[in-house]
Amino acid sequence: MSVIEIILASVSTSRRTMLEAAGVNFTVVAPNVDEELMRDMLTGGGADAYRVADALAEAKAVAVSERHPEALVIAADQILLCEDRIFSKALDETEARATLLALRGRAHELISAAAIAKGGVSLWRRTETARLTMREFSDEFLDSYLTAEIPDVLGSVGCYRIEGRGAQLFSEIAGDHFCIRGLPLIPFLHALREHGALLP
Repeated sequence: MSVIEIILASVSTSRRTMLEAAGVNFTVVAPNVDEELMRDMLTGGGADAYRVADALAEAKAVAVSERHPEALVIAADQILLCEDRIFSKALDETEARATLLALRGRAHELISAAAIAKGGVSLWRRTETARLTMREFSDEFLDSYLTAEIPDVLGSVGCYRIEGRGAQLFSEIAGDHFCIRGLPLIPFLHALREHGALLP
C-alpha cells in the first residue's frame, strides 16, 4: 500500500496496465499539456528526440503536481525516431497505414521518458531507449493487421502493441520490454520507493 498518494498524469492504457500489474495504487489525472505544440517548439529550437521526450514527461508531471501539491505525480512520454524523423500518433486508419509503411523494413528507436514531481517541482527523471526493426511484411498482412487492431493502436506512437498482435510486425527487438510499452518501469519503481511512495 502506498504511503503517499500517487497520481498518474497520463491516460495511456498501457502505462496504467503496467502499474496496476506491478501492484501500484494510483489515480489518473489528465495532464492537459499541449504535447504537439510543445514538441514543435522544442524541435524547432533544436532539441533532439531524447530531450523532447524528457521535457514532455517532466512538463506533464509538473503541471499535474501544481494542481495536486500533496501527491507524488508520475508522468511519461514516448518518442518514435526513424531515420531522424520524429513520428506522431496516428489519428485514423489512413495515418496508421502511412506510419507502418514508413517503418516497414526499417529500424527505429523508441525513447521512453519518465518523470516524478511534487508540488510543482521535478524530483526525478529517466530516459531509456529500445531499438526495433520491422520486417518486410506484405500488404495483405498490413490489411489484416489494421482490420484487427484499429482503433486500439491509435493510442500508440508506432501503431502497435508489442504485447499483442504487434509482435508479428518485427524481425528484431533490442531493449527492455517495459520501455517498448512506454515506461522504464524497473527504475521507475525504484524511484517511487526512494521517495516513500512504495514500501521498501
